Amino acid sequence: MTASTPRVQGHNPRTGEPVGTGVPETAPEDLQRLLTEAAEAFPVLRASSPSSRAELLRLLADRLEGAADDLVPLAAAESGLPLPRLTGELARTANQLRLFADVVLEGQYLEAILEDADGTAIPPRPVLRRWLEPLGPVLVYAASNFPFAFSVLGGDTASALAAGAPVLVKAHGSHPALSAAVSELAERAVADSGLPSGVFGIVFGDQQGVTALRDRRIKASGFTGSTAGGRFLFDVAANRPDPIPFFGELGSINPTVVTPAAVSVRGAEVVDGFVGSFTLGAGQFCTKPGLLFLPAGHGLEDRLVAAVEGVAAAPMLNRRIAVQLQAGLDDLAAHPAVELLAAGGLGPQEGSWGSARLFRTSAAAVAADPIALTEEHFGPAAIVVEYTEVDDLLEAIAAIDGSLTATLQAAPDDTFPLAQVLARLSERAGRVIYNGWPTGVAVAWAMNHGGPWPSTTNVGHTSVGATAIRRWLRPVSYQSLPDELLPPALQAANPWGIPRREPPPPR
Repeated sequence: MTASTPRVQGHNPRTGEPVGTGVPETAPEDLQRLLTEAAEAFPVLRASSPSSRAELLRLLADRLEGAADDLVPLAAAESGLPLPRLTGELARTANQLRLFADVVLEGQYLEAILEDADGTAIPPRPVLRRWLEPLGPVLVYAASNFPFAFSVLGGDTASALAAGAPVLVKAHGSHPALSAAVSELAERAVADSGLPSGVFGIVFGDQQGVTALRDRRIKASGFTGSTAGGRFLFDVAANRPDPIPFFGELGSINPTVVTPAAVSVRGAEVVDGFVGSFTLGAGQFCTKPGLLFLPAGHGLEDRLVAAVEGVAAAPMLNRRIAVQLQAGLDDLAAHPAVELLAAGGLGPQEGSWGSARLFRTSAAAVAADPIALTEEHFGPAAIVVEYTEVDDLLEAIAAIDGSLTATLQAAPDDTFPLAQVLARLSERAGRVIYNGWPTGVAVAWAMNHGGPWPSTTNVGHTSVGATAIRRWLRPVSYQSLPDELLPPALQAANPWGIPRREPPPPR
């Protein structure tokens, strides 16, 4: 490294001041070393036992929690997020790591299937043993909005390590100092576990992230970020001489439908919940509800205006996000079918602050111009969409691009055609919420955090929850192999003790 080496510099969004002196971008020779080490570590990690991988994941969780007093203030300085939020996020990240330790030990994720030969079958069946094997080294792009949970040791990293895939993280430019600190912690944990250094690595610099994605030693990639950035990387992954899976979580508008009965029974509660949800974390959640479908004549305007006007300005994650938000909202306000309904308080001139904005339009306008009216605006902004009848509502929902979530607010004994609305919403989203709010994603076995394009690049997978591990695995069948040559999980003795679909006993 020389004095002229470019550095990735973080800034405090509250003040605009730099945080520390920045982190040097990864030199080309260091990137090549990291890629080589990841490739060399793959056979070792792939062959490791479930218990050894679980021990690594739990050690990472323990080390992360043990460093919380140092890491949380650093994350606050670089992200502008409040300390309580970040303290909870760090705990969530540790719990994610421990969840995947449980997933590895439980073993069902391997989908092990044993079938014996059957000469009477048509066609005859040989001895077959099938399971899932890791793809190889994974490139993870850290996100800006969750500096712990979707960053260096976030869900992508945890699930890939659990699968037996070494991880190379491309650090996000918004929190480089935090990323460097967490990566040092992770590297020490890998070494203390007796695993090769290539099991985990980190790179700094945008071009370095693209170069790594093009490298044949990388076999899959995970991304959380903007639609434009994700689409660019998706195309890079697809246009390689050897295309690889790219699991991207991109834009999401997350519609919420409120029935007339819900307005009548608990309209004020719905308003307060919606405003709290779309402004939570300055609206910088991928699950932020961006569209609120209300029946025409709902009578909730005053409550909506008062609630939004009471929202204080908050720092955005970085200046680029703040500038893009303002530009997008200026375009939205200029649309002839849109009016500004309410605005929150203004923030200081210094730093990168965002103010709540709520707009209004009609379901007919959304159906007529969905590209302009359903674009995600990453920040504390949303649109009230007023519908006149069920068909009006369903047509507008059908025009919306895919989302991570969709929400239905209804009432007991509701006479609205709920099944019809739910069916339409489930076509457009990967998680459907009833009488709740989409912000907040449980780290659980049954969670799905994915959806149709552009919310994700692969609708068949989730980036949160136990089944996120499936992204980094591929099926392999072994035909007629002697038992001693099979992977441990497929051997007759089942030394790993995993659940398997076994041949039925002879009749």
